[in-house]
Amino acid sequence: MINQVLLETSKGLLNNEPITFSKAIYFSRLEGTDILDLISLANRVRKEYAGEKIDLCAIINAKSGACAEDCHFCGQSAHYKTNLATYPLKSEDEILTSAKEAEISGATRFCIVISGKKPETKDLKKIVATLVKLRQETSLKLDCSLGTLNEDEIYELKNAGVTRYNHNLETSEGYFKQICTTHSYEDRLNTVKILKKIGLEVCCGGIIGLGEDWDERIRLAFALKDLNVNCIPINILNPRPGTPLENVKPLSPMEIIKTIAVFRLILKDKIIKIAGGREVNLRDLQSLALLAGANGLIIGNYLTTEGRTASLDLQMLKDLEMESGRWKPELVREKYPQTR
Repeated sequence: MINQVLLETSKGLLNNEPITFSKAIYFSRLEGTDILDLISLANRVRKEYAGEKIDLCAIINAKSGACAEDCHFCGQSAHYKTNLATYPLKSEDEILTSAKEAEISGATRFCIVISGKKPETKDLKKIVATLVKLRQETSLKLDCSLGTLNEDEIYELKNAGVTRYNHNLETSEGYFKQICTTHSYEDRLNTVKILKKIGLEVCCGGIIGLGEDWDERIRLAFALKDLNVNCIPINILNPRPGTPLENVKPLSPMEIIKTIAVFRLILKDKIIKIAGGREVNLRDLQSLALLAGANGLIIGNYLTTEGRTASLDLQMLKDLEMESGRWKPELVREKYPQTR
């Protein structure tokens, strides 16, 4: 028998009625076959409001480690002994090669990410020059995640061709102090507001499995809805040895699936992108995450951990009969014959 609350909510959502906080909490507590009905509803909402296309993004860790911030989940923080590789900003040629390989692999977006609260002036200038080259030599849409920038710096990136900027809230306002003390939730909010003011698309999400409860997780979703961001990456904690969260118990695959479904019901028309930690935490249920309302993937490797090959993700999308854009590998390889 279909859960009556789900049935009533389905009618409301498909008539453009918003979901309430209390209803989202109710759905987070569903069990058994009710979860399958929740997944089905989330998938219908995705199709109705966000369409069929799956957003595929590749990232590069262009500058690694030695970060002065103390985010408790992060292996790049200088506060912890994680034995992570530390290196300065990669060269223009290294970044360009990675971007071309990402385009061959199926990515339609490419994001340059660096560690630290914000880039040094000399590094920002190098990144801007690299972005100009990327725009000239690839067909990729360009993203950056460079930390906290001011308006002039963000305008520089926009003029260089950046269309979307990533700056995650990480978690809810109420839980933020449990995972970071060297900067505030308000700092992150202010950056998002500047990005929106300037007119860049905003990629802003967080990490689940940090030890937060369902209330805090859903508060994050509603905060993102209030900010009206474009893309919501959902990272799933893959604990890094040496960090304060190294012994946190992983979320179960079905709790992750429920989280994705509930986020879709709250954030009906947004890109919900499954990001770091999906392979290790979802295991054989990665395709179910897409059926639960997700419509984006980070393909390839992450910042400090390996992902799986992009060909496996493309095959998964093909098996699900989901659209991954207009990517034609033979044309991209013809464009970059010298690239692997």
